[in-house]
Amino acid sequence: MNKILLFNPKSAERKYRIPNSILSIAASVEGKYDWAIVDGNCEADPLAKIESYLRTGKYKYIGFTVMPGPQTKQAIPFSKAIKEKYPNTVMVWGGYFPSNHPKVILNSGNVDFIINGPGDHAFPALVDAIENNTPYEFIKNLIYKAGDEIVKTTKEDLFDQDPLPPLPYTRLNEFYNIRKYLGKTYLGDRTLAYHSSIGCPFTCSFCAVVPIYEARWKAKSAENVYKDIKYIKDKWGADAIEFHDNNFFVSEKRTVEFARLIKPEKMSWWGMARIDTMDKFSDESLQLIREAGCKMIFFGAESGNNLILEQLDKGGTQTGSQIIRFAERLKKFDITPEYSFVLGTPAPTREQVQAQIDFEIDFIRQVKAVNPKTEVILYTYSPVATEGSELFKQVQAQGFKFPQTLEDWVTPAWENFDMRKNPLTPWLTPEMIDQIRNFETVLNGAYPTITDIRLNTMKRALIKQIARLRYKISLYQYPYEIKLLQKVWKYRQPEIQGF
Repeated sequence: MNKILLFNPKSAERKYRIPNSILSIAASVEGKYDWAIVDGNCEADPLAKIESYLRTGKYKYIGFTVMPGPQTKQAIPFSKAIKEKYPNTVMVWGGYFPSNHPKVILNSGNVDFIINGPGDHAFPALVDAIENNTPYEFIKNLIYKAGDEIVKTTKEDLFDQDPLPPLPYTRLNEFYNIRKYLGKTYLGDRTLAYHSSIGCPFTCSFCAVVPIYEARWKAKSAENVYKDIKYIKDKWGADAIEFHDNNFFVSEKRTVEFARLIKPEKMSWWGMARIDTMDKFSDESLQLIREAGCKMIFFGAESGNNLILEQLDKGGTQTGSQIIRFAERLKKFDITPEYSFVLGTPAPTREQVQAQIDFEIDFIRQVKAVNPKTEVILYTYSPVATEGSELFKQVQAQGFKFPQTLEDWVTPAWENFDMRKNPLTPWLTPEMIDQIRNFETVLNGAYPTITDIRLNTMKRALIKQIARLRYKISLYQYPYEIKLLQKVWKYRQPEIQGF
């Protein structure tokens, strides 16, 4: 009884992706311990599927990957049900949610260990220690409970990615047809989700990545990334790539090398970057990246206000003027910039909060004026438990608190919090939230996202015609006619549902 069951809780209604996080854990124990995967996206009743394995009596270890938001809806009740029925199982959680909220998770009594960051070394070492009845206190990247105390072991330095074992795609295909993971998107008919690096070298105080990776970044070589993608293209027909790295474009040299390798494959691709990093790329590099298939890049613009950027500890050299200038620069390369903005950051008075929201709305209009093709994604500021950051101290001083029980996280309000749509923050009034949402509705009507492949030409023309007058005269209140069309057509917001 030492088999391992790995569970990927449901994260998408339709276009789910290869579960890279748990697949990396499977790779770490491949050949040493037998394992199985249950994907909540692919099962009508994933808990029943999990129990079908547990009833055999052969599975002792259960690993959950848990991102904030939708995955908590299955992870939290499932872990409770499993622990009640199979109390001798060892429950291990990994992912941003448990790493950022270990106390409430371990106090639930349903989770035995948390992997605090990459689990490629920590998970197999933990299983080895339990199997051999040896101490696990010195295994890095662990969080667990000893008596009433929450113990965090030392963080492991980020390790080189190239020596890690390859992901067991062929074995995954025995559980779930990989072709079903390659969904039709704006990028292509069979889009692959791929991680080529871990971490990010910056310390933005609103980002859940920072407490885990602590401004560190490690990447696979361009050649190995290309080999992996080429393998999946040749074997299962992938024709597009979503790079789910926190920051794919850290290195211009690696990016250019990958672009040269992937260009003959004629695959479209998308990734995440920083504006101040890519603004340093040469025109020749940007041109090659586009010729190699890069259609869109996601950038955390966050704010056009330099003081807000400082408050968010954005780091680097990004400024409001640079955000506008770079959006205009990308036009000549036909690369679509996808800019995210965070509205509703804390301020000493509500008047200042309101002024910030008004400023950002006007700034977004300026971005659209210089490059109308810029995709804009709006978030309301949601606190991240970055201990010691000045921003989190401000948040706590204004009375914000995270849920005190694990069950509270699965209420609709807190799920929306994790999607950065309902901040539950005391400094934002309902009127402010309505203003943000109404502006978003009008903006998405006047400039519907190109990533929603279900919107045909006629639908786009109609919703633009209705919304453009509102947008032109800055009339955002009560946009019921636009909301109705978006609801009927099931308008797809990429920040919630992906491409």
